[in-house]
Amino acid sequence: MVFSLAHWCVLVASLLPIVCAGIAKFGSFGKRRSEGGFDNADPRGWLARQTAWRARANAAQANSFEALPFFIGAVVIALQLGADPAYVDLLAAIYVLLRMLYIGLYVADIAALRTVVWTAALAVNIAILMAGRG
Repeated sequence: MVFSLAHWCVLVASLLPIVCAGIAKFGSFGKRRSEGGFDNADPRGWLARQTAWRARANAAQANSFEALPFFIGAVVIALQLGADPAYVDLLAAIYVLLRMLYIGLYVADIAALRTVVWTAALAVNIAILMAGRG
């Protein structure tokens, strides 16, 4: 069996927290720790001390990790229960695009629209799960 688009979306969604961490750390490599540069000896402590867009990127990372199990479970369960693979593929792609938009809105500090996008992604995730009810 070959990976479907939904399977590839699971991979992409799994990498989104890493992308968020990269955004949070962007531009801090090569700077001394005393000058606010990334501290690889204490990465979580360094991230916890960040403010503004770096702190929001780190928060988006945490939220991406939080959303991941439900998405993976929904895709697996829907496909296991015989949902139309093309429908699951479409919904999974929409979910990943919404999550990417969510991350951008989080980093840009556009809170109200971010919440709307988060809610839409949750609704799509529920639709994926329910697609297997057949």
